[in-house]
Amino acid sequence: LPYKPKKQTLAAKAHEQGLGPLADEIQSDAASAKDLDARAADFVNEDKGVKEPALALIGAGHLLAERFSEMADLRRLLRKHFRKTAKVVATQVVKEHKKLPLYKDYLNYSDSLARVKPHRTLALNRGEREKILRVGVEADNEGLLSIANEMLVPVDHSHHDFLLGCVRDALDRLVIPSLERECRRELTEQAESHSVEVFARNLRAILLQPPVQGRRVLAIDPGYKNGCKLAALDETGQPIDMGLVHVTGSDEQRAAAKAKLQELIEQHRLDLIAIGNGSACRQSETLVAELLGEAFTDRKVEYVIVNEAGASVYSTSAIGREELPEIEAIQRSAISIGRRMQDPLSELVKIDPASIGVGLYQHDAKAKHLRDSLENVVRACVSFVGVDLNTASPALLGYVSGLNQLTARRIVEHRNTNGRFASRDALKQVTGVGEATYVQAAGFLKVDGGDTPLDRTWVHPESYEVATRLLEKLSLPLEEITTGKATDKFREGLAGRDRNTLASDLGVGSLALEQLIEALERPGRDLRADLPPPVFRRDVVKLEDLEVGMQLHGTVLNVVDFGAFVDVGLSDSGLVHISQMSTDFVRDPHSIVAAGDQVTCWVASIDQARRRVALSMLAPGTSRPEREAKPKRQRPPKSAKPPVEAKQPSGNVKQPDRNDSRGKPRPPRKRPQRGKKQDSREPQHSSFEKRAKRE
Repeated sequence: LPYKPKKQTLAAKAHEQGLGPLADEIQSDAASAKDLDARAADFVNEDKGVKEPALALIGAGHLLAERFSEMADLRRLLRKHFRKTAKVVATQVVKEHKKLPLYKDYLNYSDSLARVKPHRTLALNRGEREKILRVGVEADNEGLLSIANEMLVPVDHSHHDFLLGCVRDALDRLVIPSLERECRRELTEQAESHSVEVFARNLRAILLQPPVQGRRVLAIDPGYKNGCKLAALDETGQPIDMGLVHVTGSDEQRAAAKAKLQELIEQHRLDLIAIGNGSACRQSETLVAELLGEAFTDRKVEYVIVNEAGASVYSTSAIGREELPEIEAIQRSAISIGRRMQDPLSELVKIDPASIGVGLYQHDAKAKHLRDSLENVVRACVSFVGVDLNTASPALLGYVSGLNQLTARRIVEHRNTNGRFASRDALKQVTGVGEATYVQAAGFLKVDGGDTPLDRTWVHPESYEVATRLLEKLSLPLEEITTGKATDKFREGLAGRDRNTLASDLGVGSLALEQLIEALERPGRDLRADLPPPVFRRDVVKLEDLEVGMQLHGTVLNVVDFGAFVDVGLSDSGLVHISQMSTDFVRDPHSIVAAGDQVTCWVASIDQARRRVALSMLAPGTSRPEREAKPKRQRPPKSAKPPVEAKQPSGNVKQPDRNDSRGKPRPPRKRPQRGKKQDSREPQHSSFEKRAKRE
């Protein structure tokens, strides 16, 4: 800090005025400065702005205050006490504001520094930026002053009172504001990092949702004024028909909407309806449920609610215009909703991750930090799942390890010009794909129906020779293994063999062999297929039909620090509070659920006025394990007098030594006066009530 460049300060001005020697003499209690007024008169210099002795003393005081504030040892002690006693306090600034209800929990807020949760920090910061809240940090300032005085001001100093004033000025003007800023900055940095971490966890869970393959989808992008956009998609996600209906309005409009939906379903043999969760979602859901109950009782047609966050972003993006140039932007969002049902990862990589909306105050985090973290998550998910070289879009290929957006675009252009890739090795023919890029990317790319059977698996080309020798040892045909027809024979052939010996015979490590066996056991596997599929529905859930204790099935939309939001088919998602997730103590909701999980929950409470539903993942009547209560420490009453004679303890119990090393009694330790510590058993009050109570 002393060497950090500063702006023009009061101390810097005093130094330019030549008052440094005066400050040194005062601090060292020099004999020349015993008569302080007389000595200060020697530094009067009108040319430098020191017109009288009082101004010289003021300048010297500024120099001493800055000198005190930059002492590392003092800062360390003050910082420790400040953090121990600090509280974050927020008060209301404006009387009326359209966003005032959003901050109702923070209009008179106070909590210790160590207990402020990350989401509260970000909410306070946003309220302060919007000039709705005034946020500050309060601490035991008198205790800080006592610590500084004890360290800096000798009792027998000739200018004791003058130094006390300098110390107070150093704390009030320099140290305490600096510590406040430091604490706020650290809280914000921790909260932003935590926010990015929460977003990354939720994004990973959303990207790794299982695909719904082999189903023809009718996608609905619901809306009021402009109607509901419809898109019929085949099994590969290609649009085969479009439409527009109105689910609200007159009975004639609703009847026409049902007729249009029925026509599309029957004409194109659609068996799954994907409804976006935006405006008019529940009206669309009600109409779809009525249609399925009336016209498709003998046929399996289901619907599912899809998170449509980011669909409008895709509809106007360059990727959307390039993929669907002949379709209007207003219709592209419906196609995106349907495709993200068929293959979430392939569709969501086309959208800016920050637009997916599964975070915790993600808009308050630093944009670059958020962007870099989310890009790493997407890249890791793509590498985890793998990509089909002949069907992947440029957006998906761009996240493959070793490739970038330019290389991905060249791969797609080569595929469009020369047809499907016959093998992984044909990737080397693409401009810009050298040997190093090929080696890095080939393990995450597969080619179905190509010339090389092992290209269908996730075996890296460098291990093809080892894989071939392994199958020869087991006397198994390569073609049947790579198509999954001889998986049982493959496992039977390995059952009686020692893996270490087999690895030694093949000339590979044991870990490499295990990875090779895993790739051959499930050729072309999609690890997402092991996860439970989405919840498909045929009926609708209404708030008026709910009762406390009713069992529901839902999808986790978002996981935050205080719980999880679950879509159970209502207009608004219900909240499972962290306390209702397990009978045991839950420190982090992410350890229980993740975004996209299918959960069974029960209605805990219903707020009809606010149309809110509290959910529980604990069945009604579930008992929680009783925790052993800590014995309360018995304190003597304040009026009790100490006993005349203290009872000596029995046994060889060593008594604390009250003497120093020379055998002399130690003087009582002087402790600075600290602020009164609030009993944790007392109820929480506002800062005004606490202050009134102390007074």
